[in-house]
Amino acid sequence: MRVLFSACLVAVISAVVLSAEQARSVRVEVLSTMLTADEGVGEWGFSAVVDVDGHRILFDTGDRPETVLNNAKELHVDLTNITDVILSHNHRDHTGGLMTLRRAVMQKNPSALSRAYVGKGIFDARRSDQGKPIEFMAATRREFEASGGHFTEYDHPTQLWPGVWLTGPVPRKYPEHNWSGHVQIQTNDGWKEDNLPEDMSLVIETAQGLVVVSGCGHAGIINTLEYARNSIRNAPVHAAVGGFHLYQLDDEKLSWTASKLREFGLQNFLGAHCTGIEATYRIRQLCSLSRRTCSVGAVGAIFELGKPLDPGSIAR
Repeated sequence: MRVLFSACLVAVISAVVLSAEQARSVRVEVLSTMLTADEGVGEWGFSAVVDVDGHRILFDTGDRPETVLNNAKELHVDLTNITDVILSHNHRDHTGGLMTLRRAVMQKNPSALSRAYVGKGIFDARRSDQGKPIEFMAATRREFEASGGHFTEYDHPTQLWPGVWLTGPVPRKYPEHNWSGHVQIQTNDGWKEDNLPEDMSLVIETAQGLVVVSGCGHAGIINTLEYARNSIRNAPVHAAVGGFHLYQLDDEKLSWTASKLREFGLQNFLGAHCTGIEATYRIRQLCSLSRRTCSVGAVGAIFELGKPLDPGSIAR
């Protein structure tokens, strides 16, 4: 009887702890992507504002300096009360708006957008395959820190708040090759093809499963989701939101990707930026999703926990 009581007590305590770590409200609104309709302008880039139980985060900052700033104004999204920024990887189409945004919001709130979270390797030296140095991220770092901002680098999964995680750099278990091949990165073994080793995603634990926000998914959508399920929580993928770099995949690779997404229990898919329009529709078909659960993301598109996707009028 005493053993049974102890086991029951442990189960109850575990359930309470598990519940405490789960987010109760999640809302993701896209501020930068290619497709747009009623408000904002499109670009080849990605940015989204993420609200989890009152914690607000800016995930990526788009490409052109003014895009996210202007789109946020049109969508009536206040960025001045957001302290934390996640930069998913080195590429300019995800980091280009950082300094314009920082300068604009710090006029009202000096701490706004002052903490930037990045994966280890984002500042490693890069050059084109012609040998020309690529210095944008190094310059951005200098300007951001001069403004009073601070970068924190992560090399492993890290919990920011209860139920809110960064994956850190994602191991490449499967051969998902989705980068240009035109850039090299300096390593301890010399210059190598840049496969964006710092690429990371945001993972939110909910009672319905994991909500994963990705910028480009250069580590691979399947590598990312499997790593999140293995290292953070082995739960179904309730939603995958953002860019997943599927637009260049052939039918065979898309079918394999969809089969793994079904295995992970994918329930909602909002494919923006480099996911691709055709690839998103194929995922919808192959994963037996619907227009209410799988759509192309436009500027202003919203995923909100417990509600159908709102991808924007042109993408419904």
